Amino acid sequence: MRIEIINTGSELMLGRVLNTHQQWLCRQLADRGYTVNRQVAIDDSAPAIEGAVREALARAELIVVTGGLGPTSDDRTRDLIAALLGRKLGEDPAVVAHIEGFFAARKRPMPASTRIQAMVPEGASVLMNAHGTAPGLVMEPAGGKNAACRLLVMLPGPPRELRPMFTEQVVPILRERFPLPAPFVCRTLKTSGMGESQVEEKIAGPLRALTDAGMDLGYCARIGEVDVRFVTRGTDAQKNVAEAERIVREILGPLVFAADDEQLEETIVKLLTNRKQTIALAESCTGGAIADRLTNVPGASAVFLAGLVTYSNEAKQKFLGVRSETLAQHGAVSEATVREMAEGARDATGADYAISVTGIAGPGGGTPEKPVGTVWIGVASASGTIAQRRFNAFDRETFKNVTSQHALDMLRRQILGIS
Repeated sequence: MRIEIINTGSELMLGRVLNTHQQWLCRQLADRGYTVNRQVAIDDSAPAIEGAVREALARAELIVVTGGLGPTSDDRTRDLIAALLGRKLGEDPAVVAHIEGFFAARKRPMPASTRIQAMVPEGASVLMNAHGTAPGLVMEPAGGKNAACRLLVMLPGPPRELRPMFTEQVVPILRERFPLPAPFVCRTLKTSGMGESQVEEKIAGPLRALTDAGMDLGYCARIGEVDVRFVTRGTDAQKNVAEAERIVREILGPLVFAADDEQLEETIVKLLTNRKQTIALAESCTGGAIADRLTNVPGASAVFLAGLVTYSNEAKQKFLGVRSETLAQHGAVSEATVREMAEGARDATGADYAISVTGIAGPGGGTPEKPVGTVWIGVASASGTIAQRRFNAFDRETFKNVTSQHALDMLRRQILGIS
């Protein structure tokens, strides 16, 4: 089945908004066995929308269009597609009632312009919006010698509205209208501590029999990690993927830290929760990035005691007990300092583990001995304190992301007793 996605929005063309639909919808469809063949982003103009939809109608069996269903003058998708398909628009009383209820529940006056969102093309099915006012629409385009499309779906642009609408309402429709011919399984293992090419060298050979039998093996390098992906179809899909996972875990061992959507910070919170242990942080160059990742995990409050962002030398001394002699002799970015930071955070909070980071994010501040990108990471526990030097020569944001990944993985290994 050929699937195409059309993302509308002039803001996308101007680079003012990140097109998260591009990745999210493809992932949602792929995880369910539906592969997207083409995806385009276009502006809000009539020629762009009409042209993209007309082309897709001739090629794709399923078309998903995002954006342009709201009440403002640049929301043209609904009207243009209705006209393209020769469908009249009519007001849907149920949608009007939903919009009125949305504003009444929030004790806000309903702008008259929002009523236009209740205009529904003839023959379209309405997807009520539980998180906004613009409904989604599902249409069956009229047949014809130049029409391939069996289903056209229009979704609102805001992710908080689109995502639940897609998973809760569109997915059941797809499963009914486009049943998969064979079982489909996709599994991703997340690894840390080894480069993409090295991972492939270790596992490609042992997995040869499975890939020769039709299993797709893919790799994706991310910040501080490499994903290994298995995709296959057929009656033996589940068994083959399970065997592939067993082989990779046996070869890579502790390099595998999670599977599918689980993030490293989730792994950490789970490990600490299961052991009834706690963590504290002493961050300098990461500016709270590690604390942000941990507190994004539900249940983190059970294990995360405190995070101190001690950016200045004075703060390192006052809140963590780093000695002035250490700073004078070794500098803020040093093994001695990062050790005292971790130990100070652990002593101050009573945590089972404490992570510390100090480094030079740049673009200035580097020296020949300590160039920009230099970072020291420490982990203190009852068994002692360990420290590692890393060199993450990236822009400031990437530097913080990579360093936080290294720090969390270093903690994971310490918890598990892995060298």
